Amino acid sequence: MTREGGPQVLDETIRFSFPDPERDLAAVRLNQDLVRPRNGPEFVLLPGTQGWVLHFPRLDVGRMEYKLELVHHDRGSEWVCDPWNDRRVGSAFGDKSVIELRGYRAPEWLGYDGPRGSIEAFELRSRAVRAHVAGSLWTSPGASSSDVLPMLVVHDGPEYDRLSALTTFLDHCVVARRLPAMRAALIAPPADRNETYSASAGYARALAHEVLPKLTESVPTAHGRGMRVGMGASLGGLAMLHVHRFYPATFGGLFLQSGSFFRQRFDKQESGFPRFRRIARFVGQVLRAGEAPHPIPVTMTCGTVEENLANNLAIRDALVHQGYDVSFVKNRDAHNYTAWRDTFDTHLVDLLAKAWG
Repeated sequence: MTREGGPQVLDETIRFSFPDPERDLAAVRLNQDLVRPRNGPEFVLLPGTQGWVLHFPRLDVGRMEYKLELVHHDRGSEWVCDPWNDRRVGSAFGDKSVIELRGYRAPEWLGYDGPRGSIEAFELRSRAVRAHVAGSLWTSPGASSSDVLPMLVVHDGPEYDRLSALTTFLDHCVVARRLPAMRAALIAPPADRNETYSASAGYARALAHEVLPKLTESVPTAHGRGMRVGMGASLGGLAMLHVHRFYPATFGGLFLQSGSFFRQRFDKQESGFPRFRRIARFVGQVLRAGEAPHPIPVTMTCGTVEENLANNLAIRDALVHQGYDVSFVKNRDAHNYTAWRDTFDTHLVDLLAKAWG
């Protein structure tokens, strides 16, 4: 990072600057996921300066991901990482620039360089969703294909692994004997993720009665509901809860991160989502339900600046009222894979210990 541009962290704001000595740009906008509007606010071209400047409020977070929109005089625009900030982070929408604020520390386990588990791809045909469900099956270091092991089932699994280093974390925990030998089914969503992960009855049936039975037939899996734990973030977390509520024998625990628990009354900003009403109906059913016949351990995580924090807290309260053993973790971050990664330790380990003893 040079003095020409980039972010400067001040006491109450973060000062962003973008040099433009030739006045090539008509506007510069900050794209971020901490406050609405996401694409904004705009930088200001200060008189007598060589470029654009923005003071963005410093919120109570440990880090901030962002990109810049550069608007040209012909009204065309491009999205770029900040060329004066060399810190980058992967996201579901490509690389972003990132600012790590005072007090933030990345997990130490990211430096793990010990034994690695094995990964094999799979692809299974589902009649319920009329599509193939693909993914990969990770087996922990030192375990063989004939070992009978418990299983973690992960929505968006390949992306979780790529952007949150999930199997690296599991490798580390198994080798350190913090977790038993195990497998993880890293399930990729079928072609239309927004359809299948949005409280879809067809997908719930596919996962519970087609995909998981076929997976557990292909490798020896420990018997009993408690030996399978479901995990997902955002829509993937919503879908895991939906599968559990319709097919309670499927999982013995749930790890739900920043679940997209949309509600009709409070989430008008999401009303344009194609399956918003279906999600809101399911969430309403969970919130209004009485005592649950099959409560299981649940761990929920959510960022302190996420607009769906209130929805996650409402689901937590409902599940507790219904007899679930719920742990809730607030993380000083937003809705992204790094935030979810940073809560694996110790919360995912603790949940698996509850489910698997």
